Amino acid sequence: MVFYPPPWVPKLPFDPPDSISVGDFMRSEIHGRREIAKSRNPFTCGITGRTFTTAEAYRRSDNVAKALSKVMGWEPNVDSPWDKVVGFFSFNTIDYMSVLLAVHRVDGIATPANVAYSAEELEHQLKSSGAKALFTCVPVLETALKAAKAAGIPEDKIFLMDLPQSPKNPGFKTVDNLIELAQSLPDLEPVGWCAGQGARQPAYLCYSSGTSGLPKAVMISHRNVIANIMQYCTYESVNRRKLGIETQVELGLLPFSHIYGLVVVAHSGTWRGDEIVVLPKFELESYLQAIERFKINHLLVVPPICIRMLSSREICKKYDLSSVRVLYTGAAPTGKETVEELLRLYPTWSICQGYGLTESATVVISTSEEDIFQGSSGSLLPGVRAKIMDQDGREVTEYGKPGELYLQSPSVTLGYLNNEKATTETFVWDEDGRWLRTGDEVIAIKSPKGNEHFAVVDRLKELIKVKGHQVAPAELEAHLLSHPAVDDCAVIAVPDDKSGEVPKAFVVKAASMASRSEEELTTEINKHVQDNKAHYKWLKGGIEFIEVVPKSPSGKILRRLLRDKEREARREKGAKL
Repeated sequence: MVFYPPPWVPKLPFDPPDSISVGDFMRSEIHGRREIAKSRNPFTCGITGRTFTTAEAYRRSDNVAKALSKVMGWEPNVDSPWDKVVGFFSFNTIDYMSVLLAVHRVDGIATPANVAYSAEELEHQLKSSGAKALFTCVPVLETALKAAKAAGIPEDKIFLMDLPQSPKNPGFKTVDNLIELAQSLPDLEPVGWCAGQGARQPAYLCYSSGTSGLPKAVMISHRNVIANIMQYCTYESVNRRKLGIETQVELGLLPFSHIYGLVVVAHSGTWRGDEIVVLPKFELESYLQAIERFKINHLLVVPPICIRMLSSREICKKYDLSSVRVLYTGAAPTGKETVEELLRLYPTWSICQGYGLTESATVVISTSEEDIFQGSSGSLLPGVRAKIMDQDGREVTEYGKPGELYLQSPSVTLGYLNNEKATTETFVWDEDGRWLRTGDEVIAIKSPKGNEHFAVVDRLKELIKVKGHQVAPAELEAHLLSHPAVDDCAVIAVPDDKSGEVPKAFVVKAASMASRSEEELTTEINKHVQDNKAHYKWLKGGIEFIEVVPKSPSGKILRRLLRDKEREARREKGAKL
């Protein structure tokens, strides 16, 4: 049984173009973007209020491209895009998008990295992507320098993004320095692409946590991004048209290095003429101040931010949040109780959810204000087809029966870089074409209005989602096994009020450590993780020593038994399940 978008969802106005870059699509009014003259300033700093018009942002992007061409020796139509890969390791700034598109202007590939990465994790991304240059910022410069050195990127190929209230570092060129350099340089020749090149050539290498090993590079083509911009904006256009909304102010807090912030916020928002109020990171009061000061209408957040607002009601009441119309959450499901509490606090808000993956670049299921059905992630976007497969490989043909979600969409990506095994396991073929196996267990349900919705009920891939970050248990397990005190281990997700979920490790103590206390080894193991992994991968759920890790005859860790064990322990303590 193949599922399609509900009848009320309009079809895409035309097939996503496959022979132009993301940057050209973002600029060209002939492809449907809102008229530039009627668009708001695309990015505004939520701390200082600094902003640029759309035309100014484009000029800055063009100038950064000219400077990159000069400094790196790159020409738009010379050499392969794989020779022009640029890393990004920075908090959000109002120039982030302009610099990304500057890389595309020289026919290169951008690879955004999670700013919470350790030097080891960033080094892996820079090396595996083949990055030749890096844009970073002062607060994470030490980590960036260590990783860049290990990856063979010289310091004169490291550039700084300007952050509000951040100290300067005269040892490195900034975006403004590059723009100044470009004033004396000639314009670049246009990029000359052959038919279909935008469907084959990656615009971004975004890293996705799989079920094993370090994160894998997902190759996201220019057409993938273009398609999802069109899908998301077409889906939302129905309600905006009914409400008479031409443009609005959106929150740009989600990291632009994450696929949710990159495509749904930075690309889609500005393509439809909206203004994005940019914040470098979440701090409750600066978040609330920005909503009040800039009269933000559309909050795009992750569930832990909702939970933080509910636990800080007295602080929230100090700010005027009456401009907000919609709160939209993604990266993990938001519980029904959380939604109900938010609505009691802010009864005029619409609370919507979305679902997507890096591999689907990005959102494929979304709640519309046309049909809000709490407990679901929404309905399929235009151009998306889905089916649900049970554990025996049969198609589910009834509502309410769980199975793995399979997807088809023009936004489904090219596959994993240099990882044919993972690509063939995740992107599969049948008589109906190529499907993305999501690894998520869902059910199809009908809303009271009769529209098909999807609800995520479990994660077959067992990823741990910490404040919107994805953590692969197998990655942490491999690292734990490198510690001499660990003979075997397993990592699961446990609930956490602030982060949604956090990792917990079950550890079998090495025989050679029998005389050492569990308290002493816990301290050493935690330090081993904290010294080498991003903070969201730290074992904040604790370490529990056990006699043996439960496994199937084939050696697969039976995490469900460990989750049951944890659930029973929490029930006995009266803790949250």
